[in-house]
Amino acid sequence: MAVNLVKPSAEFKDEYLSFYQDWKDSQEDMVPWVIDRDPGDFDDMLQFLNNNEQGVNIPDGWVKDSTYWLVTEANRVVGAVNIRHQLSEKLFNAGGHIGYGIRPSERQKGYATQLLSLALEKAKDLGINKVLVVCDADNTGSKKTILKNGGIQDIDYIEEDGNIVNRFWISV
Repeated sequence: MAVNLVKPSAEFKDEYLSFYQDWKDSQEDMVPWVIDRDPGDFDDMLQFLNNNEQGVNIPDGWVKDSTYWLVTEANRVVGAVNIRHQLSEKLFNAGGHIGYGIRPSERQKGYATQLLSLALEKAKDLGINKVLVVCDADNTGSKKTILKNGGIQDIDYIEEDGNIVNRFWISV
């Protein structure tokens, strides 16, 4: 099950559209947040992701971020990860450096553990040596993934709606 991270590109358009539709059909919240962006104008979406990485036209209070897609040997897009280059107060509390998601039809195959491991390497390349990764307290799959990648639990954060966010630090 060899996979690797790729930068979003037109080469993977059809596969990404399939990935996006899988999420839409599941009616789940799309994670990480960048995959919620409608890829109808694919070139515009790619430009948006590139701008985020360069820090161009990002909203006040936001930070630069890099997005990668997790792709199998058969070029199937099975996951996505968004790596924030630094932490704002909001990210420190409830977002973390890394947000990731596996397409609903490809879960429980070990992809999330591999995705986070590869994302940690990318974070290290960005100069982030201590990475914050978070998940909702009721997301046992994500919690296991973070622990498998060396996560050390920190103090939980309770959001305004009462949702409990588990916070983990991983040294890379």
